[in-house]
Amino acid sequence: MTKISPKNIALFNENLRYETPEEIISFTLGLSNCPLVSTSFGTYSAALLHATYQQDVNLSVLWCDTGYNLPETYAHAQQLQERFSLQLEIATPPYTTAYMNAWLGAPSIDNPNHERISTLMKTLPFKSAIDRLAPDLWFTNLRKGQTAHRDQLNILSFTEEGILKVCPFYHFSDEEMDDYLKTYHLPKATAYYDPIKALENRECGIHLPG
Repeated sequence: MTKISPKNIALFNENLRYETPEEIISFTLGLSNCPLVSTSFGTYSAALLHATYQQDVNLSVLWCDTGYNLPETYAHAQQLQERFSLQLEIATPPYTTAYMNAWLGAPSIDNPNHERISTLMKTLPFKSAIDRLAPDLWFTNLRKGQTAHRDQLNILSFTEEGILKVCPFYHFSDEEMDDYLKTYHLPKATAYYDPIKALENRECGIHLPG
């Protein structure tokens, strides 16, 4: 990854502002030796998986399965797995949900151990998988307006490890995401809920520095 650097990334973000997700993906793929897509199999996950897999069917897809997902999320994951033949890499925590519930309690936002549960069940397994896969480019479906932290990002940003994080749909509204799904006849995960994240405007830790 030599063309984009922290010194010139603002210029690239400006130039990509009105490009389509497909154009953003195509451009950044051309700069990468080891790209990766992450997914939660959440509401609009089908859009990112479709857009990236249209251009590279060999992309690794990283999903952190905490074990706390809804049955509908597992069904949606299976549906997208079958549709795209995903090269799925599943990061799992070293604890079962039963063990965690008995030890620190269920991951509800009013549980005083919630942050620790988030770290043990999601953040650390995910970051361990990132270290193992060692991508130089990371496609993710973060969008402006989701959280205060994500509002500070852009289409392109760098992680602390120097990975180029690419958000092809960064400036899309929910309505524009819905239109994308309809255009390509893609499913929407309407029943998605992540108890590790718990709140829509809360970061679970995967995308935070440190």
